[in-house]
Amino acid sequence: MTKPLFIWAGGKNKMLKHYIPLMPSKRIETYSEPFFGGGAMFLYVIKEHNPKEVYVNDINQGLINIYRSVKDNLEEFCGYMNSYSEKYLPLSKEDRKKFYFDLRHKHAFDYEKWGTVKEASTLYFLMKTGFNGIWQINKNTNGRYGTPSGLLNQKDKVYDINILNYWNEILTSRKVHLMCGDWSDVPLCDFTYYDPPYRDSFANYNQPFPDTELEKLISNVENNANVWLANRDAGDGFFDNRKASLKTFPISYTAGRRKKTENGHEAKKAIEILLYNI
Repeated sequence: MTKPLFIWAGGKNKMLKHYIPLMPSKRIETYSEPFFGGGAMFLYVIKEHNPKEVYVNDINQGLINIYRSVKDNLEEFCGYMNSYSEKYLPLSKEDRKKFYFDLRHKHAFDYEKWGTVKEASTLYFLMKTGFNGIWQINKNTNGRYGTPSGLLNQKDKVYDINILNYWNEILTSRKVHLMCGDWSDVPLCDFTYYDPPYRDSFANYNQPFPDTELEKLISNVENNANVWLANRDAGDGFFDNRKASLKTFPISYTAGRRKKTENGHEAKKAIEILLYNI
């Protein structure tokens, strides 16, 4: 079950077909991903290279708590998920929407009374029923997860226990460092993959990522083998004329906002970039 735990705007599932021909031919023994998100590249590296040691980092504490809970407290985590699901699934769509926003409010304002696993599982439930993989921070949600509800059309389950079991297995069967801090604290490995926030992103991660930081990432790509940087072309030539290889890939985004046209809302087209050194 090599699937991310959740939909993540900017996730790299669609990009893997472009990445695979460029991947290191030598086995990857150590791997690091300082901007983890949904971990699509991580899943590919695990499956194809089975590294012995992995450094997973994201500045988003909520996401890292989900991964830590799935790794260390899966039974308790699933217990909360099952409890929420049993209350949610029998409801009408209107009542599901009320359930979602009531739970989002509790996650925003009552979390300090909770343990870490309950907080993580509550966030996971919200992400599984929220809008299309978008991470939004709102003032009215106490600076915490504030994404609107999604379609709320789940039929018989909210989450897949098999995917959680798979993640538990891959996180516990090797040395995985789950980190929540600055990207610069994550060591370079046999292969390191940078996927920082897009330069023209509409998503609100509550963490600015200026071009000065991107320049530091680019320097690491230019001066080290098997360090990759993914981003989106903002049309200003920022990634051009670097001392590393540059590839561009057209892509249509199905998560998040769509372009409004005369024929309705269409998937937004963009250009992904990959700056890499081999």
